[in-house]
Amino acid sequence: MASLPWEKIPLPHMRPIWKGSISFGLVYIPVAVFPATREEKLSFRQLRSSDLSPIRYKKVAEADSKEVPADQIVKGFEYERGRYVVMKDGDFEKVRIESTHSIDITDFVDLEQVDPKFFYRPYFLEPQKGGEKAYAVLHKALSGTGKTGIAKVVISNREHLAAVKPDGLFLILELMHFASEILSAEVLKNGSTTAVSDKELKMAQALIESMSVPWEPEKYRDEYRTALMEIIEQKAQHKEITTKAPAPPAPTNVVDLVKVLQDSLNRTQSLKQKRGAGRSGARGSTSALVRQRRRAGALG
Repeated sequence: MASLPWEKIPLPHMRPIWKGSISFGLVYIPVAVFPATREEKLSFRQLRSSDLSPIRYKKVAEADSKEVPADQIVKGFEYERGRYVVMKDGDFEKVRIESTHSIDITDFVDLEQVDPKFFYRPYFLEPQKGGEKAYAVLHKALSGTGKTGIAKVVISNREHLAAVKPDGLFLILELMHFASEILSAEVLKNGSTTAVSDKELKMAQALIESMSVPWEPEKYRDEYRTALMEIIEQKAQHKEITTKAPAPPAPTNVVDLVKVLQDSLNRTQSLKQKRGAGRSGARGSTSALVRQRRRAGALG
C-alpha cells in the first residue's frame, strides 16, 4: 500500500497547540493543530538610563497602590461601571458548546466567494490515528470542488470562526474574523472611482506586466529587521555606526501620469536587461573557466 502524503513530509518538531476532531455531518476526523506561521520580531527591554537596570512591572491594586501576589489575582468582567462579576476556571469549563472539542464544520462555501479580509491566521491540521482515510477523503473532496468548510473552534478559551481548506498535501485551519469585526470602507474617500483614460490604463497594465515574476516568497525578506540587527551588533561591539539617509521619493507628476508610467516602464525594462546581461556574463565566464581548465588538464 502506497504511503500517504502526510507520512512522507514530517511537520517541524513542535507540539500541537490543540487536539480534537473535525466534524461535519456524522463524520469525525481526529486531528492535531500545529502553528503554520511564526513571528520574527525583535524584543526590547525597558531599562533605567543611569545603570541599565531592567524595569519590572508590578501589579498593584487601584484602591491602595499595594502590590498584589499572583495567587490573589482573579478575572473579573465589568458589567456596570465599577461593578464586576468574578469568573473562575470552573466557570469557563462550564461553557459547553460543540466547538469546544471539535472543529465543527456547519457549511461548505465557494472559497472564491469569501473576502480575503476575513482570513488572518493559518494552522496545519495533521490527521491522528484512525482518521487518515477520512482526512484524505475530505482533502480530495475540497480540492476537487473548490469549496472550503466554514467552522467554529475554541482556541485559548475563545471561540473563533474558521475555514478548513486544502493547502498542498495538507488541510489547514485558517482563523477568520466574524462579520461584525470587519470594518466598512465607506468612511474612506475617492478609491477607484476616479476616471481613467485608455492610454493611462494600457501603460499601467504594461508596467505591471513588465514587473510580473513567478511567486518566490523566499526572495522577500524583512530588511528593516536585518538592518536593525546590524546596528545592534555594531553597538554591542562598540563600533562607530555610519548611516546613509535614504533619498526622498520623487513626487509623482499627476498632471502627466502617462509620462510617469512610461518612465517607470523604461526603467524596469532597463533593469531586466542589465540583470539578464549579468547572468549571461556569469555563465560565459564560468564556461570559459571550465574550458581553460580542460585545456590545462589535456596539456598536463
